[in-house]
Amino acid sequence: MLQSSYKVFMKGISKSFAGVKALQSVDFNIKSGEIHSLVGENGAGKSTLMGILAGSTSMDQGEIFIDGVKVNIDSPKTAILIGVSIIYQELALVGDLTVAENIFIDEYRKGSPVINWNSLRRRARKYLEKLRFENIDVMTRTKDLSVAYQQVVEICKALARNSSILILDEPTSVLASSEVEQLMNLLDELRKQGVAIIYISHRLDEIFRISDRITVLKDGKLVDTVDASTITKERLVKKMIGRTLETYYPKRKQSNIGKPVLRVEHIRSGVRVKDVSFDVHEGEIVGLSGLVGSGRTEAVKAIFGEEGLDGGNIYIDGEKVTIKSAVKAVKLGIGLLPEDRNREGLILDLPVRDNITLGALSKFTNTIGWVNSKKENKYLTDIVSKLTITLASLDDPVSSLSGGNQQKVSIAKVLALDSRVLILDEPTRGIDVGAKIEIFNIINDLAAQQYGVVMISSEMGEIIGMCDRVFVFREGRTIGELGKDSINEQNLINYSMGVM
Repeated sequence: MLQSSYKVFMKGISKSFAGVKALQSVDFNIKSGEIHSLVGENGAGKSTLMGILAGSTSMDQGEIFIDGVKVNIDSPKTAILIGVSIIYQELALVGDLTVAENIFIDEYRKGSPVINWNSLRRRARKYLEKLRFENIDVMTRTKDLSVAYQQVVEICKALARNSSILILDEPTSVLASSEVEQLMNLLDELRKQGVAIIYISHRLDEIFRISDRITVLKDGKLVDTVDASTITKERLVKKMIGRTLETYYPKRKQSNIGKPVLRVEHIRSGVRVKDVSFDVHEGEIVGLSGLVGSGRTEAVKAIFGEEGLDGGNIYIDGEKVTIKSAVKAVKLGIGLLPEDRNREGLILDLPVRDNITLGALSKFTNTIGWVNSKKENKYLTDIVSKLTITLASLDDPVSSLSGGNQQKVSIAKVLALDSRVLILDEPTRGIDVGAKIEIFNIINDLAAQQYGVVMISSEMGEIIGMCDRVFVFREGRTIGELGKDSINEQNLINYSMGVM
């Protein structure tokens, strides 16, 4: 039987939600000791297909074979028992439990009257050492860890189940380049040990770095399964988005670099921001690069008034300002697109219109406080068109949109505040390739309109492809500035690792 040649053999998988076909007779298979990447735009069916394999979603039609034996995966517990573990993009840790307790939470939940805590911690340290994250204290509560380190704990938890089939859904979305490389090395080792690894990512460099085979889904249908060594990035993107890709990073529109609009000098804030200085001019895209935990996000939150400054100065248009709240930052023309759009940027249950205009209602109200609906609707229609936001109605909840369109709504919200300085923290995290290109185009357009753009990204390719200048962070300090001709992978790594 053909299916006996594979660790996992999924045939004719179909699934509909409220009459909408999420999967239409999709085939997927993976061998032991193989890394098989699953790619496609948001809504292509990747998560649904893997949800069926992981037992969190039931299929309408199809068959699943594990080691040649037909199985009925009717729950996540069943999936775990037959060796399937999935790590979702949204982490599933218990914040008040320690790292060790989370890694072995299955044992912890059994409610045994006797737990050998020393053994539990010792075993947890071994898994962390295997991932080369031995600096994580197994006694730390996971809610006190950075998001990157929480992701590491999730991976350890899956490995502790002795899973022979491991599904990774955007596992590096919160990891910096050096940490990504550590994960890649670990996956290489797990492949050698015979683990079947299904890898979902929007990061094409990772896909080509790690994959043996690649399966492309589009609109719930199987497009193709190819050997990674036989396809180029351009051909893969065409299969994913249905059109050619002349260049991954769109060509910048002509913009004249103007006067400095934001300058920060030697700012300090808490324990994460020790000495940060950078500036951005009109019509310029300035990148903030560095390892996860280097203080980039904390620095921009301090500038935006969300964290208190312990020292240093901030200048807007050359004038020294004091920013003690986000309200003051907005009044001064600073807009912040937060790293986590779901928790900090959007109110998912509210309509699209409210998410965009709620913070700027004064623009649409008359002298007695009534909202001028005609004025508001015109603005919304214009901004939706300008940012090419795809939606059925402005009154739909923002949660009904794809990740890329949610991110565009976040940008629209910032623009509605009449910001002149746009701080974009990980603007393409968790969105598909086609949406990334659209976000890149939006950023380029904003620079061409003389906005000053500050862009944080953990993807070096984005920093290299998008920025005019880059300031590199290391351990809470800006330790280097790179001009356009000096922005390359080697320089970014050297600075971030303290080699320069």
